[in-house]
Amino acid sequence: MTTDITTDSTTDSEGGGTAASPTLTVDELAGRAGVTVRTIRFYSTRGLLPPPVIGPRRVGHYGQDHLSRLALIEELQHQGMTLAAIERYLEQLPPDLSAHDLAIHRAVVASWAPDAAEDMDLAELERRAGRALSGTDLDRLSAMGVIAYEEEGDAYRVDIGLLRLGVQLLGVPIAHETILAARTVLMEHTRQAAHELSRLFRDEVWGPYREQESDPEHLAAMKSLSAHMQPMVVQALVTAFQRSLKEELREAFRAEG
Repeated sequence: MTTDITTDSTTDSEGGGTAASPTLTVDELAGRAGVTVRTIRFYSTRGLLPPPVIGPRRVGHYGQDHLSRLALIEELQHQGMTLAAIERYLEQLPPDLSAHDLAIHRAVVASWAPDAAEDMDLAELERRAGRALSGTDLDRLSAMGVIAYEEEGDAYRVDIGLLRLGVQLLGVPIAHETILAARTVLMEHTRQAAHELSRLFRDEVWGPYREQESDPEHLAAMKSLSAHMQPMVVQALVTAFQRSLKEELREAFRAEG
């Protein structure tokens, strides 16, 4: 998907300057974005795309912000997010993001997102797992968030990054309900940590970048910075969690003794 479009410069009646006017029809937008017109209209009805600028003869015209938003939606889908999750994600973005800001946001998403999940049947899943999987095993893997059952019978959506760990945990004597409860706790707290880190990244890192002049190397620099920060942040989170868990377990067993 490309993010380059041609815009016309028109006089701003209020400020006397120039502003880029949307120049793409819905068919042209669909062609540039690599989607169908039907998809664009569907996204519009769901509020994922802002309305077009209505020109002469009531023809809607789209601009760079629409194209950049479509690229961001595509990236989020590529990372395995459902349409409902994408809607919630976009609702949290500032309403005045420019096309350039959306492009930077997409680069950050692509750099920080985990490995994408893969769809496979049971035979392939067992091959990747290195062992046969019973119905109970599959339920436990699902509870851990390693796999998700697909609507088509013998099909699963598998988080490759978690598969090895999930298979190892199958041999640990932990009740199914305990796994579900533990996953809920982890998801709630990691989501909060991710939210605060994203806010810090946006305010302290992304903000200064936005204040600079746009240039061809700008987006690449932001993506490179994001990619280098990811392993450091992940390692810091893992280390902090390991230390905290060790201290909590020590205190818990000390109280029991």
